[in-house]
Amino acid sequence: MQLPRPRSLAGQLFAMQVVLVAAVVAGCALFAYFTDRAQAEETAERQVTATARAMADSPSVREAIRSDDPSAALQPYAEHVRVDTGVDFVTIMKPDGTRWTHPNPELIGLPFIGTTEPALLGKTFTETYTGTLGPSTRAVTPIKDDGRITGLISVGITVDRISSQLEGQVKILALAAGGALVLGGVGTYVINARLRRHTHGMNAGELSRMHDYHEAALHAVREGLLMLDGRRRIALINDGGQELLGLDDSAVGRNIDELGLPAPLVGALLASEPRVDEVHMTADRIVVVSTRPVIGGERRGTVATLRDHTELQALSGELDSERGFTHALRSQAHEAANRLHTVVSLIEMGRVDEAVEFATAELELAQVLTDRVVGAVGEPVLAALLLGKAAQANERGVELVLAEDSRIDDGVLPPSLAARDLVTVLGNLIDNAMDAAQGTDDARVTVTALVEDGELLLLRVRDTGPGVAPGDIEEVFRRGWSTRGAERGLGLALVRQAVHRARGTVELTPGRDGGAEFTVRLPLGTRAEPGAGARTPAHPAVGAASGVGAAPDAAESMAGATTDGGERGGS
Repeated sequence: MQLPRPRSLAGQLFAMQVVLVAAVVAGCALFAYFTDRAQAEETAERQVTATARAMADSPSVREAIRSDDPSAALQPYAEHVRVDTGVDFVTIMKPDGTRWTHPNPELIGLPFIGTTEPALLGKTFTETYTGTLGPSTRAVTPIKDDGRITGLISVGITVDRISSQLEGQVKILALAAGGALVLGGVGTYVINARLRRHTHGMNAGELSRMHDYHEAALHAVREGLLMLDGRRRIALINDGGQELLGLDDSAVGRNIDELGLPAPLVGALLASEPRVDEVHMTADRIVVVSTRPVIGGERRGTVATLRDHTELQALSGELDSERGFTHALRSQAHEAANRLHTVVSLIEMGRVDEAVEFATAELELAQVLTDRVVGAVGEPVLAALLLGKAAQANERGVELVLAEDSRIDDGVLPPSLAARDLVTVLGNLIDNAMDAAQGTDDARVTVTALVEDGELLLLRVRDTGPGVAPGDIEEVFRRGWSTRGAERGLGLALVRQAVHRARGTVELTPGRDGGAEFTVRLPLGTRAEPGAGARTPAHPAVGAASGVGAAPDAAESMAGATTDGGERGGS
């Protein structure tokens, strides 16, 4: 048999609130009833005391007592006072308690039923006593004539009459209590109906389990999840989101504009329309952003998902490089075949000496740069990159030169300096320089790679191209800036990002050959973890000569995700 489902949280609260409202209303009603009853009894006591004292001070009463038949004079007077004051009885008696007056004339002359001792001592007092008319609240006071007590007066109101006076008040009180109970019940129902909609009819246990699942899911998902409320504040961010945006737990509750995030990324997060798979750059990451506004009658916020595109971008760049290497090798193979045919033809013509001379010259020309690179650059990743780029440069009619002072021994670079970042930095700078130099007279790209004082890796790339206009120096590292049209301008942005990730600097100055000169310095110490840059002051990514700041201007949204080669500012 299936057990009944526990009452929903809204239902439990409704039941508790109804009981609470009923208890409060009942308590207030009882308090009001007993308060009113006490006030009614107090009013009755004051009324009978005032009436008794007024009659005891009346000269006509003292004069009637001195007469031969006090009852004849006092009975009409007592009844007149009783009717006028609204009390139930007025009894005037001798000091021994014998009645001179009574509402029931048949009881005149009989003993008074009640307490008289305090009055005989000269005191006025009140009591509740059961007499001939039933329980009553009465006052007894002495009648004094020349300091001598000549009689007593008792004035009383029956308890039944006091209760009947309360009946009307109790009815009004009951109606008010009932109205308060109904109003409280209706208000409670309305509030809990709304709560039931918000909690979807779940009980406390289900809500608690959902919260636990929610927390576990947020920490388990590697992709970033970010939620903004209607006031542009971060309502929730998971571990992946914090890592991708370089934030920590203190970001929750803060306005998204206050966190130093790139302007285009902030604009995408605050956009009123959904965004799908937009690529943005931060100081250390390339992230793919998708957003969807939360709308329920009004703008309630935004939910955004973030995916790390950094590794994929790096792999795309490496794939582009491999494609370039393959194309260069294909071209070299074609050239080698032509040269081999030339050597064979010379031999067939019997001109062996010329064939040997031609082949030797070609071998020396091909081997010079190889020997120079291998001898100066012991780091295998950089050496392989330079040889590959040399083949590409030769294919494009550009001379790639390794500066004489270049020297990097094998094992000098620490493991913390990622080889992928070196390929990104140097590869993009050489591609950018070849694009600029291609087509110029004496097209040449000069590369310098050395270690300064055992602390800094220096990479310098100089070209013979047209250079960069002074007004564009601050723009070349911005994502999307290019001299070769739209959908380009990513290479130098990636360079600056990789340099920033390695806590280095990049400087752009006019070159000695008339073109541009990029100088990168990377510390050989321990590198900070990716994403830490947004939580600490950024090291400048561009030197003073260029005036460009460290953090990439992630305000530029990337429409594509591959390294576009072939233009100044974005190879």
